[in-house]
Parts: sequence; C-alpha cells; structure tokens
Amino acid sequence: MTQDAHPLDLPAREIASGVRGGRFSAVDVMRESLERARATQDAFNAFALIREEAALAAAREADEAVRAGRPTGFLHGVPFAAKDLTPTTGDVTTLGSWSSGDVVPAETALCVRRLQQAGAILMAKTTTPEFAHSSFTWSPRFGATRNPRDPSRTSGGSSGGSAVAVATGVVPFAEGSDMGGSVRIPASFCGVVGLKPSLGRIPMTILPSVFDDISHFGPLARTVDDAVAFLQATAGPSDEDILSLPLTFEPERIRDENLRGKRFALSIDLGFYAVEPQVEAAIRRAAAAMADAGAVVEEVAPPWTRALVDEWYEIWCVFMSAYFGDRLATFRDRMDPAMIEIMRRGFAKDATSYKRIELLRTAMWRDMAKLFETYDALLCPTCAVTAPPVAKKDGDYFGEDAAGRLIGLDMTCPFNLTPQCPAISIPIGEADDGLPVGLQIVGRRFQDEAILGVARGVERLLGRRRV
Repeated sequence: MTQDAHPLDLPAREIASGVRGGRFSAVDVMRESLERARATQDAFNAFALIREEAALAAAREADEAVRAGRPTGFLHGVPFAAKDLTPTTGDVTTLGSWSSGDVVPAETALCVRRLQQAGAILMAKTTTPEFAHSSFTWSPRFGATRNPRDPSRTSGGSSGGSAVAVATGVVPFAEGSDMGGSVRIPASFCGVVGLKPSLGRIPMTILPSVFDDISHFGPLARTVDDAVAFLQATAGPSDEDILSLPLTFEPERIRDENLRGKRFALSIDLGFYAVEPQVEAAIRRAAAAMADAGAVVEEVAPPWTRALVDEWYEIWCVFMSAYFGDRLATFRDRMDPAMIEIMRRGFAKDATSYKRIELLRTAMWRDMAKLFETYDALLCPTCAVTAPPVAKKDGDYFGEDAAGRLIGLDMTCPFNLTPQCPAISIPIGEADDGLPVGLQIVGRRFQDEAILGVARGVERLLGRRRV
C-alpha cells in the first residue's frame, strides 16, 4: 500500500486481514467507503440507498469482535454493496420500480447473508433499471446511472450501480445479477471485472420461481482475486434453490496464471454482430499479447445467427410478463414504456414456439461442446460497442447494417442460453475513444475455477503491458 493509499483500496482479503490484525479499523474503512459513496452520488447516481447508520454500527461490532478475540470470517470488515433487486432486511428494496412501493423485506437473500456470514458489511443498495430489464441503468424511480469514465455515457445495466460502486473505489466488490449480461455489460463499460458463474454456483433465491434457468448472481469486482473472494463466500448448495450445484467451489484450484500452452478460440463477432472497429482492435491486441505469452489463439467462425439474441429476447419477455406482469394493470402509468412493451410481447407468446427455443439452445450447446473438445475457452468482446450515450435505449441496438449484421450492444446474452458455462468480462484497456473495453472469456460448463485461472492470467499479463 502506497503512502497516499487508503486501506479501502487494498484487495478484499487484505482489508479483512488488516482489520483482524489491528493495523486499521473496520470503522475507518467503512467511513471512507461511505464518504466516497456520498461524494460520487450526485455525479453518477449509483446508489438507491446508502446504509450509513447500519453500516457504521456493523463496523463498530466488527472492531469489537477483534478486541474481544471472537471468531471472525475471511472477509471481516470488508464493505460491499448489493443491488436494489436483492432483498435485504430493514432496507427498502424497490427493484427500480414505483410498483414496489416502500416495501422493507423481512429476510435477506442468501447471497448477501453468506457475504455477511463471512464478515463483509453491506454499506449500500445500488441502482438498477426497472425489474433489472435493461442494458442501461435507468428507471422511472431513480433516473440514470452514469459512467464514471464519462458521465455523458451509460454505466451499462442492469447491475450498473454496482459497477460504478466498484469503479469509483467505494467497495472492492458488489453483488450483481445476470440474466442476459447484466453483470458483464456494466463491467465492460466501467472497466471492472464481472463474472457470470455457472448456473447454480451461487444459489438464485430472489425470483418467484426456483426453476428459472437463465439467472445468476455474480460479482462486480476490482480484480479477479476480489471476484474469487466473493464467489468463495457465496457459492455452495442450498435447498433454497433446487438448481444450486452440489459441487464445492475450490479457490485453491485456481492456479493457471501462466497462459503458455493454453488453447483459445477467438471470435470477434460470434458470427453475426457488427462490432465497432475500435473494439475489434482492442480485442485483437489483447489476443496478440496472449499469443506472445505462449497461448495458442485461433480464430473460429461459429455458425450462429442473430436468432440467438432474438430468441433470448423472447425468453426475457415471458420472464418479465410471468414474474411481474401482475403489476401492470395498477402501475402502467409509472412504468418504463420499454417494460410495458416487453410484458406485452411476453403475454402474447404462445407455448409451443416458446418451447421450441430449446431446439436453438440445444444446437448452440452442441457447437460449444464441440469447440471445448479442442479449446480451453472461447474469447470474444463482452460488448460490440463502448459505453453508449446515457440517453440511448435498448431499442437502438436491434437493427442491422448493410451486410445484415446485428447492430447490437452486448455480446453476452447468447451465453445465458448455455447457462452452465461460466463467462467473465476482464478489462483489457481502452478503445480509441478512451472508454474501457472488456474481453469476454467463456469456459467449459461448471469449470469456474479453470476460467478464473485464465482470467487471472490475462489480468496479470495485460496489467504489465499496454494493449
């Protein structure tokens, strides 16, 4: 730690170690976290709620536990933030919607409880678009969340507030949720790490159904190691989620920092995206650096079309109409118009065509299974563009260029159709416009440790060289 650095700027495990060892206090760390949150709120609007009194009280209790010699967790005293989608006891939780009123949940979601059991302290709830439906964090209730690299640009969504909390140094990691890229998109736009773990790695307990198969909790984090700490605290089976994995997450297996001999498939466009030239250039520079470090990087051409995005969108519309459509009749006038249209499409979807989406997902999975016979991971951009202007909308990114390629925003939702495959976004530098670019790394199903090892290797390589 440099002379001018604050303990809050240390990795999460080192913050906890310093608190446990008495080198600094949890209260001092939390005061700095809260001060940064307040200082950045007006400019970026990342927080739906700052838990000042509750967070400081928990920090005082953490310090008292150290003085008294009581047992402490491996994240003791570490501040973190959670998304306004996620219930936390005693906090108004709105889902970014006026239709939620001012409901205060009686129970905290398992993901957050596990972080707290490891000693971490919840300091804020972060902004999300209504029902977390959008790649832009804007809601009728809280307005727009802006990008700390350029406030005229979006933070991305739907975990945009969490990404900003990490990017501005308020917390080393924050909870997000990812149903179509909602962790990875804001990670890419804000220049932080964002992980969609394998389906069920972290129990998903906050939806009306426990049989949903596109939804994941995941961390926004400063570094891969901070994402690993989050996952270590939150992963593991629970009967609260019937789809949760019985597998144990084993961080000690994350050793693959040396990329030499690893084999990677590279796809710039996944077969159908119109990728900004500046994004393509940044991805190719990163891939070249990996090759220079001894990795084998080979370009592949997946036989995919925009049907992957279009059919994921149909699932998304049914998701929203089924889970939140009962609110439409009463709150239509206070809802995001895009949300109303999504629900309309969901209500109109017939069951047979909805079931047939599984045929497309099956074909995609067979392509990926074949790819993983040869390669350790698939590389592609996280997003086809850098962070768009804050006034743009999802509907601006469904058109096609003259060559028939999708003018899309994210390149993430296809991998929610194969949800057992972990996917991580790693910042790899800046595009020509000065905004961050994320490299998306997609791994074999359920092999989170392997993909985190690759991500750590890429992070350390590109941290030493400018791309």
